[in-house]
Amino acid sequence: MKINFRKNVALLLCFMMLTTLLAGCGGSKGNGKASDQDTIKLGFLGAKTGSVANYGLPGEKGMKMAIDEINAQGGVLGKQLEGIYEDNKGESSEIANIATKYITQDKVAAMVGDPCTGLTKVAADIAQKNKVVIFSAGATGAGVVEIGDYVFRNTLLDKFAAPAVVDWMINKQGWKNIAIITSLNNGYSTALTPVFKEAILAKGGKIVLEDSVNDGETDFTAQVTKLKNAKADVLVFTGYYTEAALIMNEVKKKGLDIKLIGGDGLYGQDLAKLGQSAVEEKVILYCGFSSDQPSPETDKFIKAYQAKYNEDPDMFSAQYYDAVMILAKAMEEAQSADPTVFKDKLAQLKDYPGVSGKTTIRPDREPVKSPVCLLTIKNGKFALEDKIPVNI
Repeated sequence: MKINFRKNVALLLCFMMLTTLLAGCGGSKGNGKASDQDTIKLGFLGAKTGSVANYGLPGEKGMKMAIDEINAQGGVLGKQLEGIYEDNKGESSEIANIATKYITQDKVAAMVGDPCTGLTKVAADIAQKNKVVIFSAGATGAGVVEIGDYVFRNTLLDKFAAPAVVDWMINKQGWKNIAIITSLNNGYSTALTPVFKEAILAKGGKIVLEDSVNDGETDFTAQVTKLKNAKADVLVFTGYYTEAALIMNEVKKKGLDIKLIGGDGLYGQDLAKLGQSAVEEKVILYCGFSSDQPSPETDKFIKAYQAKYNEDPDMFSAQYYDAVMILAKAMEEAQSADPTVFKDKLAQLKDYPGVSGKTTIRPDREPVKSPVCLLTIKNGKFALEDKIPVNI
């Protein structure tokens, strides 16, 4: 009796150990590779709170809309797409933790975002080391896709856009005496300023003032005083919308009649709220998307977005939407949700008719997009100022 009892206990323990081992080898949901999951998971990278939430929140909406549309049509490879939406708060430590979680715990097939170059680089390094695709829907600075062959983006690049804008400033508007203000604690700004400077000098412009601010500052009296004394035709500010609005408030207060030109870092809905009349037709930014004069694809997207969210889409919602659609297209063409397989189809993308413009991925995985849309503020909303071609 005692011997049989011991045998039964031993058998029971062996069974429990075997069950545990099987579970540890991928028997439970969520422990396998991305391509083995019941759904195909995509991880959202963007800020939903903090100083750059104006970029992340529209992006999240665009991503959700694309996933809903794809799932309504049967999903990808017979599976539903599933979005996971963490908030990186615009902080490097947060995006590193989130990217690691997406890869090791959630088993995502790809990550979509971040809109910011510096944050994208942090997540891209983690993605590359783990062989998971990251598709940025906003990073425009240098040194992104160079991280590796799992890193992609679908945005208009500063190195192509800024020279086209400078040519427009000098040769179409006649603004040859140019002031530049850089935000020193903003990686986007410090990377964009040299691109503008090189283009200005190459196209015959003159830099009459170089000055700096820091993100988070609110008093720009000294900078605007120097700007007024410099007698510049136009101001190039390479930072974000918050500081741009506050600078223009001070410009108006000082009675200075000058326009501010910048990149898509100015593309935040709070630009108009913070600057009000000081930014009305006084701030011009470049980007790859405009709701004015839309293509058939863009027009359809705008109407669907307005119906779903009761607001107008912007560049970030459009580019996140396109990024999801492009990822789904690549998976279908590769017949696989394995990033090691479908990344090669991403690299072959050509003339994709997205809602944010036509996109081609070059051999270096950099996107080509044209034209450049110049936007200004009219009646509190972004409006198309001009369209200019990009010569590469």
